[in-house]
Amino acid sequence: MDSNFTSRPQKIGSEQTNSQSQAKLVLHNDKINTFDYVMETLVEVCDHSMTQAEQCATITHYKGKCEIRTGTFTEMKELRFQLITKGLKASVDN
Repeated sequence: MDSNFTSRPQKIGSEQTNSQSQAKLVLHNDKINTFDYVMETLVEVCDHSMTQAEQCATITHYKGKCEIRTGTFTEMKELRFQLITKGLKASVDN
């Protein structure tokens, strides 16, 4: 029998699982930052092209949020911190 068997699989190694599982970095709309600032920040922090950054900023403006990147939970958490430090609103979703 597998030593990781449990009736609550989400509880086993939650820190380790979260750091390696795929997560989504989501940008949220705000009424503070300009399109240009948001685009420049996405290029700088997320390595977006200017076209990609413009598309993400536009989607965020009209839909309220946009998934801007995917990766490990740990990576997305770090990028979220960098975006928040620059005044943007972002979250990490699994």
